[in-house]
Parts: sequence; C-alpha cells; structure tokens
Amino acid sequence: MKKILITGANGQLGNEMRVLFESYSQFEFFPTDIAELDLCNKQAIDDFITENKIDYIVNCAAYTAVDKAEDEIDLCYKINRDAVENLAQAVSGKAKVIHVSTDYVFNGQGENPYKETDSTDPQSVYGKSKREGEEVLLKNCKESIIIRTAWLYSSFGNNFVKTMMRLGKECASLNVVADQTGTPTYAADLAKAIMDIIVFDTEKQSFPAGIYHYSNEGICSWYDFTLKIHELSGITTCKVNPITTDQYPTKAKRPMYSVLDKTKIKETFDLEIPEWVESLKKCIVKI
Repeated sequence: MKKILITGANGQLGNEMRVLFESYSQFEFFPTDIAELDLCNKQAIDDFITENKIDYIVNCAAYTAVDKAEDEIDLCYKINRDAVENLAQAVSGKAKVIHVSTDYVFNGQGENPYKETDSTDPQSVYGKSKREGEEVLLKNCKESIIIRTAWLYSSFGNNFVKTMMRLGKECASLNVVADQTGTPTYAADLAKAIMDIIVFDTEKQSFPAGIYHYSNEGICSWYDFTLKIHELSGITTCKVNPITTDQYPTKAKRPMYSVLDKTKIKETFDLEIPEWVESLKKCIVKI
C-alpha cells in the first residue's frame, strides 16, 4: 500500500484532501500540520518519511496572508521557501512531491492565459517567496510536481466566498474590484486533481516532473465572482458596486490578470476540469 503524507492538512486544501481519504482506500494517508510535523525541522521530516515509509508528499502548507507578508517577511520566507527546501532535501530519492504554488509568481500584466513556460516576475513578498519555494524544490528534488493555482476557496477555513456571503447578509451595499481578472478554484477540485496525478503514477509508473497550472475553467473578475456568490446564495438585499483597484488600495500588489493556461495538466494526466460556476454551486450547498 502506497503511503501519502499531507502537510498543511488543517488548511483549505488540506481539509479537502482529508475528505477524499475514504474514496482512495488503496492508499494510507498521514495528515499533518505543524503540531505533528514541523517543516522547519529537516531532521524531523527525514525521520517521519523514513519511519512511515512515505511514497508521496502533498505539500499544502503555506503562508498565504498576502498583505501581512509585506510586514512578516521573514516568517513568510521561512514557510514558503525554507520549509520547502527542507522538505525537498529530506525526501530527495525517497518520495515524490506534489507542491502547491500560486499565480502570484507572475506580474499580472499579461493578456493571455499564463503558460508554465512564461517568465515569472512576482510583485509581492508572498509571490517572491512562493517563486523561491518553487526554485529550491526543483533544484533539490527531481521527482517533484509543482501545481500553480489561483483564487482558492472551500467550505473549510476563511476565504472570499464565505466573506462575501457574510457581508452580503450584513451590508446594504458592497464595493468589489472589477478590473482584476482570473479564475476561482474550488479546493475540492484541486484535491481531486492531485489524487488523479498520484493514481496516474501508480497505474502507469509515470510521474512527469515539472510545473503545471490548475484552476477551474472560465474567467471572471472579483466583482463577477461576488455577483454569482450572492445569486447562488439567495442574497438579494445587498447591492454590489464595481470599483477599480486604485479605489481599493492594499499593502501587497495584486495581479491584474492571473488566468492560467491548463492545457498541460489536462493533456498530461487526462484531466477534466469543471467550470467555476458549477463548482461554486457545489461549495455553497456545503457551506
């Protein structure tokens, strides 16, 4: 039986991975968060992998507070780069790694969906730390897959969908940025895609290392996203007003355009990716 270690198992994606455990009884899962496994301790990682004979690691652990990262620079790099380097060095030659990264590695000034081969140019501390995390993983662990995703939400944890549902019920009106374009990603769909990749490897003995992009299908703005959240939640008393990025200043710079090209992951692993509206419906039913 192949053994899968999940790091960051208490986060949005980690919790969605937990939901899948019963559906994949051919694997043994080891869900961990910092209390069970500190990724800043390379020896602890090495010991855990060796003792439990881990075959795959799905690294969902990350520092994701984009604005706070501008102030908590050391902590952000410690989690998004240094911990990934520890993981990569500890597992090299022992286990295969699937690591989750972000659209923030791009500058967001593009006009066409970003391919894996497009040059990176992160504009925030968070984006820079995640890009450096990618680099140290690729350098230290040959059997690794990086999945960049965007606009992640779930029925677990705090996220944009839950915030807009709450504010929609509390407020008579909301101002939401309408000039940033991307694609929402339901963490449950990403979790399923990760398991599809692992199953693909166990069945075909093929683990094509490298960088891949994954989000749901379709394109929208945060404003469009909010309108759809309210529509599907039955919220009718809140007026949503479109505003520009300039009207909603944030500490960290956000990508204006962060649509990801998913051709590579779909063709390599024969994946079907749901439309963002269909996935949003499923999530809102759960919430």
